[in-house]
Amino acid sequence: MNRRAAIVAATLLLLVVVLCPVLFIAQMSVRTGLEAFRMPPALVFTPTLQHYVDLVEGKFIRSLMNSTVTATSTTLLALLLGVPAAYAFSRSRFRAQGVVSLWTLVTRMAPPIAFGIPFFLIYKELGLIDTRTGLVVIYLTFNLSLVIWMMRAFFDGVPRSLEEAAYIDGAGVVTAFVRIALPLSAPGLATTAIFTFLLSWNDFFYSLLLTRSEALTAPVAIVNFMNYESWEWGKVAAAATMIMLPVVALSIAVRKYIVHGLTAGAVKG
Repeated sequence: MNRRAAIVAATLLLLVVVLCPVLFIAQMSVRTGLEAFRMPPALVFTPTLQHYVDLVEGKFIRSLMNSTVTATSTTLLALLLGVPAAYAFSRSRFRAQGVVSLWTLVTRMAPPIAFGIPFFLIYKELGLIDTRTGLVVIYLTFNLSLVIWMMRAFFDGVPRSLEEAAYIDGAGVVTAFVRIALPLSAPGLATTAIFTFLLSWNDFFYSLLLTRSEALTAPVAIVNFMNYESWEWGKVAAAATMIMLPVVALSIAVRKYIVHGLTAGAVKG
């Protein structure tokens, strides 16, 4: 019983440590400027939604929509292209497979600044600066390798005997992929989609470098509330809360798949 109590206490402590920054930002978003920095802080206060009203009436909603469109489009395209590629890597065998697999991950190994200037110069020539299409292309470039590597591990965990039985019954490669491998890898698909969405949704560097106003995303738009004269901490907190909510809601909706995906990805059939 003492051991169980210790585990429960440690879990609660960890939960408090993890949730404290989130709760701090959330409560700051419904305080007035004076209430937010009162010392000692008041535990009882009158909440206000004025910061959210200012964001809705301002240009932040457009930036939030840009983030939604680019992150969602990137996730869908990365899965559409990366999942079949991962299946091909998992089921095929060729001499340079290890080298090719390594090179698909190179884009995730280098820091973003290493690709910043080349992409900026190319985008300037192609007219893709400050466009959603430009952001989707660059996010897809770096997230496609992540999708391939993650999904390959899940496909490796699907027993090949199931597909071989389908081949005997007359099924083709596409049928075996769609009806056998893909449904059995659903937890991995959900996990991969969440990670891809998060990496695109939270991007700051490329959005700062390649957008100006029309395609500006939410993480960069928050910087507009910080200037030399004053920092609008209420709007910053409200904007941060609005950015967190879609990710939290999506994670809760597919939490079962995420748990199964994270625990089953390394299992080999």
